Amino acid sequence: MQPNYNFVLRLTEKHIVLEDIDPVTFYGVGNVHLQMLRSLYPKLRVVARDNVIRVLGDEEQMAAFEETAEKIRQHVLQFNALKDEDILDIVKGKQRNEVPDDVVCYSMSGRAIKARTKNQQRLIEAYKENDMVFAVGPAGTGKTYLSIALAVKALKEKSAKKIILSRPAVEAGEKLGFLPGDMKDKIDPYLQPLYDALEDMLPQVKLQDMMEKHVIQIAPLAFMRGRTLSDAVVILDEAQNTTPAQIRMFLTRMGWNTKMIITGDMTQIDLPAKAKSGLIEALHILNKVEGIGIVNLDRSDIVRHKLVTKIVNAYEEYDKEVKEVKEDKDI
Repeated sequence: MQPNYNFVLRLTEKHIVLEDIDPVTFYGVGNVHLQMLRSLYPKLRVVARDNVIRVLGDEEQMAAFEETAEKIRQHVLQFNALKDEDILDIVKGKQRNEVPDDVVCYSMSGRAIKARTKNQQRLIEAYKENDMVFAVGPAGTGKTYLSIALAVKALKEKSAKKIILSRPAVEAGEKLGFLPGDMKDKIDPYLQPLYDALEDMLPQVKLQDMMEKHVIQIAPLAFMRGRTLSDAVVILDEAQNTTPAQIRMFLTRMGWNTKMIITGDMTQIDLPAKAKSGLIEALHILNKVEGIGIVNLDRSDIVRHKLVTKIVNAYEEYDKEVKEVKEDKDI
């Protein structure tokens, strides 16, 4: 009589959630990265939908796949990019783990965000050495973009629990009139440059989630009154358009384990003619206070289109001529 053998095939099923990253970067265009993973783990059935990967198959390969997937997730979180060779290096245990010292973080296209001029590097160093930094310079010098990159880096490294971005809601030389919608609709146009920078550094879905959970907060300056801002990187943009009372209120919101960056452009003051810029007054009062760094950027730091430099130069020459004519008339 032949023995009766009963074979039981044991399959394991796991769900892997891709948190904090853009799933499209993980999967690759046309799921090319996912196809590579399937070929590397042939005993597994891998199905992906949104940010969840469903894996079914051999228990031993399952454990290896989970470890690889987590390393790939960490790589994408760090570098915002993924190539076929990166996956192979991770599988072989040769992946790069550390961001180079001169890189603040990576954009959504995988581009390294770092200082491109000496004064931009001074801004990064001032941020490391001080709890409060003033970054002052003309348009295009990267002061806002670099400040937000430093804040995103702090959030990723968990040295800060939240990012708070603020601007005074001042119209740039024109009256916009009545703006339709709720409060968010009315203030968003003033804050759009901050959204643009964040969208270049964080996945859209993750950015939306962080804003809904108030991990990232964007608000006009008027909303800062009465708050104490702790465990955060706080950025005040366009500070040249604050009044002395406004900037004083803002600077005194600083709480424990908080860093503040205040940016401004003295050539683009949009306050009423007789109003005094709070940024000018603050720089005069605080320039010798220990723990506060002041970085002045100039036209040599402009990193936009080359025409921006020429435009800034032309206006500076014009302002100089107007000033000389006025001084001659006064004499």
